[in-house]
Amino acid sequence: QVQPVESGGGLVQPGGSLRLSCAGSGSMFSANAMAWYRHTPGKQRAAVASVSRGGVTNYNDSVKGRFTISRDNAKNTVYLQMNSLKPEDTAVYYCNSWPTVGSWGQGTQVSVSS
Repeated sequence: QVQPVESGGGLVQPGGSLRLSCAGSGSMFSANAMAWYRHTPGKQRAAVASVSRGGVTNYNDSVKGRFTISRDNAKNTVYLQMNSLKPEDTAVYYCNSWPTVGSWGQGTQVSVSS
């Protein structure tokens, strides 16, 4: 299975914004809901936001009101707009199908620090 390719991470100050992008394979996108996951050392990788093929979204309480997930099915791409970033959002962010995952990509590092 082709791995997704995440991009858009970086270092940002608290309160700042980033927009993550994920380019996936047609097989992953075509039949599945998609999600953004994040992983920090010592914790399990966990989903923070998901979007169905039809655009219905769900968010973890920790990011609700600050993050927005969206997808472009024609481009096999999913996005995560992250606003009002907090230090606790620091993590490696991955995209994958949801709830059943496929191959993991390399992820993109998001660091929130002053």
